[in-house]
Amino acid sequence: MILLQCVQLTKTFGVEPILSNIKLEVHSQDRVAIVGRNGAGKSTLLKIIAGKLSYNSGDIIIPKDVTIGYLAQDTGLESSRSIWDEMLTVFAPLIQMEKELRNLEAKMSDPECISDEKVYEKLLKDYDLLSESFKERGGYKYEADIRGILSGLHFSDKDYSTEVSTLSGGQKTRLALGKLLLTRPDLLILDEPTNHLDLETLAWLEQYLLHYDGAILIVSHDRYFLDKVANVVYEISRTKATKFVGNYSHYLDEKAKRYEIEMKQYEKQQDEIDKLRTFVEKNIARASTTKRAQSRRKQLERMDVLDRPQGDEKSARFSFEIKKQTGNDVLRIDQLSGGYPNSKPLFEKLTLAVNRSESIALLGPNGIGKSTLLKIITEQLSPVAGTIKYGSNVTIGYYDQEQAKLNSNKQVLYELWDDYPLTPEKEIRTILGNFLFSGDDVLKSVSDLSGGEKARVALAKLMMQKANFLILDEPTNHLDLDSKEILESALLDYPGTILFVSHDRYFVNRMATRVVEMTYEGLIDYIGDYDYYLLKKQENLERKELKEKQEVKVQHQEEQPNKQTFLQDKEAKRKERQRQRRLEEIEQTIEKIELSIAEKEEALCDPEVYQDHNQVAQLNNEIEQQKQELDSLMEEWSELEE
Repeated sequence: MILLQCVQLTKTFGVEPILSNIKLEVHSQDRVAIVGRNGAGKSTLLKIIAGKLSYNSGDIIIPKDVTIGYLAQDTGLESSRSIWDEMLTVFAPLIQMEKELRNLEAKMSDPECISDEKVYEKLLKDYDLLSESFKERGGYKYEADIRGILSGLHFSDKDYSTEVSTLSGGQKTRLALGKLLLTRPDLLILDEPTNHLDLETLAWLEQYLLHYDGAILIVSHDRYFLDKVANVVYEISRTKATKFVGNYSHYLDEKAKRYEIEMKQYEKQQDEIDKLRTFVEKNIARASTTKRAQSRRKQLERMDVLDRPQGDEKSARFSFEIKKQTGNDVLRIDQLSGGYPNSKPLFEKLTLAVNRSESIALLGPNGIGKSTLLKIITEQLSPVAGTIKYGSNVTIGYYDQEQAKLNSNKQVLYELWDDYPLTPEKEIRTILGNFLFSGDDVLKSVSDLSGGEKARVALAKLMMQKANFLILDEPTNHLDLDSKEILESALLDYPGTILFVSHDRYFVNRMATRVVEMTYEGLIDYIGDYDYYLLKKQENLERKELKEKQEVKVQHQEEQPNKQTFLQDKEAKRKERQRQRRLEEIEQTIEKIELSIAEKEEALCDPEVYQDHNQVAQLNNEIEQQKQELDSLMEEWSELEE
């Protein structure tokens, strides 16, 4: 089923075309990625599809019963409710149905309704219908769905009562994403959904989207994410859209193949055109060959001439150099604790050694203190405790993810030139040109630049430092896919040492020679790239689970003998109690028998008794029986005593 069709869609801003004759289709279960340069029109296209922006011409066809959910880039949820209450608003119809069910239940228990058979039957019928509808719409699991989404987005149970208005910008963005996911629309439109997500949450979101029932339309600069999720890619370039079936890596391969094929076809046709023109020029004037020349000329006129294939759009070009190499020891951190003033330390007793030419990725959940650690290393913050030692000749170049050091009141040209006043203006302009600032672009105010443009200015300043130790905090944020590729290539050729924080797993996998994971227990080293890190983490997790199972098994085995001993002790105590009771019974019985025997023997001394032969015989007989019983009891008592 086709959920969305864009037919010959066109959008202009003033006289400048942004999108021209865009054709796009989304079918059920499609995971469609839209890729392209910053400013190509990707977000504009999503806004048009979501009904947030008008378009000049063309058609958008969406079936009436298809529901659409849209999350704009960096959209934060604004609300005075608690997190839990805000999530409950998604299920307001279900909550109302639940209230109606409770009302019906109350009526059904009313004696007056029960006594009226017709009223009672109608109540039962209404209750059955409403109960079935409530069940089909997820009425018995919506709270579990909320908990699942909030847990996946790293909101723990204790956070549910927190007011949304008190959350950070990143948390509000995650919450907006969670609320949208709970609505489960037929078509989910996401503009940069991976912003503000740590690696663990990214992995959860990937799995969630892979198993999502509806279709998904995504704009993202996260190549690892696109490889995992997308099965169709549309490239927006030079206002046009081109479709590729497959994930992001397949799109890159297919794009290169298409360009190669189209170039060969173009060159082959150009050769053919040259030969035909040459033949016409040489033979049109000769009587013997003029007819053939005229035929060739008509062939040329009828030919559908191919346009020269357009390669990639202009890309930034830069490289990082160093003035002087460091010694082998670049950085040594020992027992370092750090955080912000007047607050509890974010981390304690960290130890880290950084050696020359390493490229170290510092990974960990949001809020654990990765950026804080980088700021302490770059001396923007003071450590709470511990020591930091820098190696010989170390010069640090720091890239801030927020470009906080860029002065908004300066022009782009002077943002660089003021820092390097001895560099000729021509050279500054050349450097900015390499970062795609040409002509009047260099006279733009920094405050008017987009996030991607500010990132390129910050990279240009970093390049001019020629530092031998680069410390990078989310260097790929705000960069389009092509700019990321260029940055990676420049850093791979960099002769110095790199320590970086990034949530871009593709970038981490390509750049890292070593991964250091920051946990609440300290730093954990993995000598390898991101794939190796994932593999070892999985192995460690499996090893831990196996160890826990073995410990449970050993504990169970230890518990078995203990249980057996307990049962034996219990049985022994029971038997001891029985023995004591039996001993007491025997002693009481012996005492009674001995008293009876004494009484009977005393009776035998009575003249009236011993003169009666029959009575004497009976008493002697009874005394004998009691003595036998007494002997038996004495034997049992002796055995029990032993």
